[in-house]
Formats: sequence, structure tokens, C-alpha cells
Amino acid sequence: MTPPCLDGVRVLDLTRVLAGPYCTALLGDLGAEIIKVETPGGDDYRHVPPFDEETGGLFLLLNRGKKSISLDLRSETGRRIVRRLASSCDVVVENFRPGVMEQMGLGYAELSHANQRLIYVSISGFGQTGPMGSLPAYDLIIQAMTGFMDVSGEPDGPPMMTGETVADLTTGLFASWSVLAALLSRERSGKGQFVDVAMYDCLFNFLPAALTQHLYGETPPMRVGNRHQLGAPFGVFAAADGYFTIAVLNPKQFAKLTRAMDRPELAGDPRFSDNCVRNDNHAPLKVCIEAWSGSLSVAEVVATLQHHDVPCSPILSVAEAGESAQVRERSLLRVTSTADGRPISVMAQPVKFSGMPATSQLAPPALGADGHSILADLLDMAPDEIAGLVHQGVLHGA
Repeated sequence: MTPPCLDGVRVLDLTRVLAGPYCTALLGDLGAEIIKVETPGGDDYRHVPPFDEETGGLFLLLNRGKKSISLDLRSETGRRIVRRLASSCDVVVENFRPGVMEQMGLGYAELSHANQRLIYVSISGFGQTGPMGSLPAYDLIIQAMTGFMDVSGEPDGPPMMTGETVADLTTGLFASWSVLAALLSRERSGKGQFVDVAMYDCLFNFLPAALTQHLYGETPPMRVGNRHQLGAPFGVFAAADGYFTIAVLNPKQFAKLTRAMDRPELAGDPRFSDNCVRNDNHAPLKVCIEAWSGSLSVAEVVATLQHHDVPCSPILSVAEAGESAQVRERSLLRVTSTADGRPISVMAQPVKFSGMPATSQLAPPALGADGHSILADLLDMAPDEIAGLVHQGVLHGA
């Protein structure tokens, strides 16, 4: 088996909270060396409950496979250290508000002047250009501004945010993808480049069904609740003891569903003759389905539908999914050890490669735990010079 594909790639991680750390965690899983620069107080997620010992669980999940150095970037000395580190790195990832890095003398123009092969990824809410570029952005704001919330929720209810921070996560994923694309481009051109990744742009790209209706449909996209906007039956239905899902979009699947329900005549009902008509008649179709499922348990419904090869599922809690045989078999959660030997669980990136490992073995770092070794190994600083930085309040942490 070959080494992971990013073995030998060094990333300077100037991000905090979610989108940026998720991006760099994925790069670390692929073998990149991730040097996380934190403020003296540390990444905000270190302090968000629930905690393992004194470290927030969100920090642990999103910062696996990284080294930490804690610097006071308000000082010119701290910023000078970042410039020196960037000159030895392949990639810089930052998620400050547009203009902040330039004000600190850490923008792309300055860092790339000393390192023309540098790939510089800026993650922001609304991008480096555009009328909203300077606005503060959180996941909720992006969901609201893209239309994502407007198409989420019940038809007669308010717009609804998702149960996870989908804008941050999609942005982190796109940002990691952009690093890989820029590294490939550098192999061909020999030059690095600036990459502008906006949360707004990334989540807007996750609206294909709604945009299809907006661009090509006769009616605008609207909230439809726990079902698909463009087809039926594709959503959540009730059984006697809970809820289950059905995902049917084509005539063959619908015919199988009607046989599973012992209602084969429904396949010839003009109200349900094709996907478009079924979508228009979702309400009476749901009545038919729940007249059958309402007297059965979720387990009985799912067993019957699976026997007839109808796409369906029970609706599991996060705890049930996390403890499932599927998660164990696919190694989606793994146990690693902290510096003091305590076992903790962290996420693993989900893609499996036949020719290389793609899971970092490093635990999330303690704040500033690697500062001394980073300065000594990468910048050739002597122990007394490093001690001087600690004394000046520039270098913090363990």
C-alpha cells in the first residue's frame, strides 16, 4: 500500500470553529501535516459543551490529526512567525472576515511573494467580492440568505433550519476539494494560487431540486415538509409505533410498493399513474399508505417493504446509528488516545481507498502542545529563543 496521497504536504491552518477545521481535518486524514495556529485562548470550540475532561467535543471531532501552536497574532512577532511558517508550507487555510488577514500583513499577496508555490484558501461567509462580503456570517444566516430555509419545513409552518450545520460542513468539504484541485494544478504549472471559498456559494450549490423548480418549473419552490419536492411517495410516513421512510420515484418501484401493501390496483389508479401525478396527489396517496402501515409496527412495515425490494428505512436516532453494525463495519467512528493516554472517539473521513490509508492516527492536540517542536524543527529556533517568546507572551500553551 502506498503512503496517503498528501504525505509530504504541509498545511498552515489559521481557521477556527467549523468550516475551516473540517476542511483541514479532511486534509490531515489524507496524510497532510496540519499545523493549527490558535490564539492564546484557543479555538472557540475548545470551550463549547459537551466536554471531554476540559475540551469541547466539537473541537475533538473536527481537529483530529493536527499539531497546535498558540501565538498572539496581535503582536508583530507572532505575525512574523506565521509568515516564516507559511514560507515552508504548501497550503494556508484561513477563515477570517475578508480584509483582516491583509491588515495583519498575512494576506495572499504578502505570503505568496515569499512562496510562489503557496496555495492560499480563504473561507468566508459571502466571499471576497460581492455586496455582502463584509457581513458577519454564521451557518443559520447562510441557510436563511440562500433560500435553503425557505424550502425547509412544513407547508403551513415557518421556514426551518436543518438539524446540523449544513452550510459550514458543505463549505469545509468544498474547501478541502479546492485544495486538492489547486495542488493538482500546481503540479502542472509550478505555481500556487488564491482560492476564494464562500459559505453562501457552497450552500447555494446544494439546492438543485429547488433551483430546478425556479428555473424550469411552472410553480416556485416551496416548503413541502417531510417529503421530496419533485416526487412521491418519497418521504416520512407513520406506522403504529413510530415513523419510517419510503423512497419511490419510478413506476417499477411504485408497483412493488402496491404489492407490498396488498393494494396492486393502486398502480393503475389514474391519480398515481406517474411520478408527477403522484406528487400532485401526495395527500390521498399518503392516506392509502398509512391506512396500511398504521396497524403495523415500524419493524413489520420495513420488513415487508424490504421483502418486496421497496427502498425504505426506519428512522434511527443518532445514538442508534452511532452504535449500529453499519457504522462499526465502515469504521466511521474510531478510538484514539490523547497525549495522556486517555481513549477518545473521533470521526473518520468516510471514503475508502484500496491503495492507500486515509485516516489520521493523531489525536486532537492540546492547546499549543506542539509549539516548541514546530519552532525548533521548521524555523530552527534555539531553546533560549523559544523561551524568550514564552516570556514575551507571544508563544502560549503547553
